[in-house]
Amino acid sequence: MKVLVTGGGGFLGGVIVRMLRERGDEVCSFSRGEHPGLALLGVQQIRGGVEDRDAVNKASTGCDLVFHVAAKAGIWGSYQDFYQANVVGTENVIAACKSNGIGRLIYTSSPSVVFDGNDVEGGNESLPYPAKYEAHYPATKALAEQLVLAANSPELAVTALRPHLIWGPGDNHLVPRIVARGRAGKLRRIGTRPNLVDTVYVDNAARAHLQAADNLSPGSSVAGKCYFISNNEPLPLWNMINRILAAADVPPVTRSIPPQLAYTVSCICEGLWSLLRLPGEPPMTRFVAHELASAHWFDISAARRDFGYDPEISIEEGLLRLQQSLQHSKA
Repeated sequence: MKVLVTGGGGFLGGVIVRMLRERGDEVCSFSRGEHPGLALLGVQQIRGGVEDRDAVNKASTGCDLVFHVAAKAGIWGSYQDFYQANVVGTENVIAACKSNGIGRLIYTSSPSVVFDGNDVEGGNESLPYPAKYEAHYPATKALAEQLVLAANSPELAVTALRPHLIWGPGDNHLVPRIVARGRAGKLRRIGTRPNLVDTVYVDNAARAHLQAADNLSPGSSVAGKCYFISNNEPLPLWNMINRILAAADVPPVTRSIPPQLAYTVSCICEGLWSLLRLPGEPPMTRFVAHELASAHWFDISAARRDFGYDPEISIEEGLLRLQQSLQHSKA
């Protein structure tokens, strides 16, 4: 089988590529950069952005299956940048699948598409999209997810996976941010409530993608649906953050600020950064303030039922692997 992975040079995409190669699939990675690790795996690499329709169409020619993992992530930036990468890019992937006769498409979505700032405890796929979003990333990912699900047909079977807070060795987003801010003494607990939060180890998230693909076909129980993916081990958020910090030999976060103060600060920061066009991102945003102060964990029984997903690597084992990876990178 020949498989296209958009964002194959990224964190999750790279593990999906590795697993596909391990089982003998021919893989083409479509991403903006060149990645030596993919070359060692014998992966064909095509450089480009998903907002370029012709480039996406060319990269997917001759493929049997597409994993659309590429996206613009983050908590700050222009709406147009997020829209081009996440919405237009997804439109282009869907169009390429149709024009090239590709029968299966797995889209990497996000649980943030249903986050409205309030607690989500044991939520399942019946949760609605909120009327309003506090960040461009979840807003554009929700639009893209709806495009994918609407494209499901007898000719193109699609499914959308929502892995929650992916982490592990090689993480270039969540873990580095936590560690950098922890080392700089810039992390503060938001409130003192032990709000439970799901996460997912990267290998579990990648394996879920392959399992969904293997069970996806027109008219199958997987086609046209979205699924939450996690380690199914919800923990108090700040316990999990402190365990990641410990893996990097960084002291735990002990100081806290009230949730309302954090939200007020986030509104001021967003206003200043927008008005003055300050570089970088604000130290706090409304979306992050609400995420850090709320519970959000999900029921993964639908993924278990429809394609046999069961997280193989526990948080305990994942943290050990993360610690070993971080120690190796310092050596």
